[in-house]
Amino acid sequence: MANRIIKPTTAARRNMTAADFSMITKNKAKKSLLRGKMSVAGRSNQGKITIRHRGSGAKRSLRDINFKNVDSKYEVVSIEYDPNRSSRIALVEDENKKHSYILASNKLKVGDKLETAENVAVKEGNTMALKNIPVGILIHNIELKPGQGGKIARSAGTYGIVQAVEGGMVNIKLSSGQVKLFQENCKATLGQVGNIHHSAVKIGKAGRNRYKGKRPTVRGKAMHPGAHPHGGGEGNTSIGLKGGPKTKWGAKALGVKTRKRSKPKIK
Repeated sequence: MANRIIKPTTAARRNMTAADFSMITKNKAKKSLLRGKMSVAGRSNQGKITIRHRGSGAKRSLRDINFKNVDSKYEVVSIEYDPNRSSRIALVEDENKKHSYILASNKLKVGDKLETAENVAVKEGNTMALKNIPVGILIHNIELKPGQGGKIARSAGTYGIVQAVEGGMVNIKLSSGQVKLFQENCKATLGQVGNIHHSAVKIGKAGRNRYKGKRPTVRGKAMHPGAHPHGGGEGNTSIGLKGGPKTKWGAKALGVKTRKRSKPKIK
């Protein structure tokens, strides 16, 4: 489903869109798979701001996602929302009635039977070794090393395409256009990660970024010289004062050598 268009009740909400939640079948997460998450707001262990433009944000709990591709059989119990990632997650139950979360692929539905093994049926949601996946099939949650767990193609709408299997290596083209080589014993899940329209969501208002923990970003050239190397000058001027950007102590900060003259050269 495409993204929902929000009714423009104010000028700020014009052209604003929101993700489609029709795929979600359960609103509350399983308590045993939740963990607390502390917000550090871009600060160090001394409480000093080390990363700008971070802070505030809605309170949220972490979901324990099972990226380890251990051989087993599962049944999809529900499709849920995860506030910590762009993709949807699926609650699955294995043969021992144990529950876990996995990434929900694009066409995954409640009641689907999934399997993880060296070689299984070519069906969306199943996980198998790369050497046994047919050429041209979309995959996600790809391992970098055998048994390490999925690391590549985990965000909404991402995927890889198996292009060739040769000499113990598998050639995979990622959705970014990059082509990478993986060991043939690495495992991957069949299908594309769900919520494929995530990148097309229009934020629409500043408040939605504050919910994510993003504070406002101010241009360096709009600041005073002591706050940023690009600061100073009258009105909308070029970056920095006369002579180019400077540090707050007046030293040049662009296009100058930073190596100390007294330091010996490396031969």
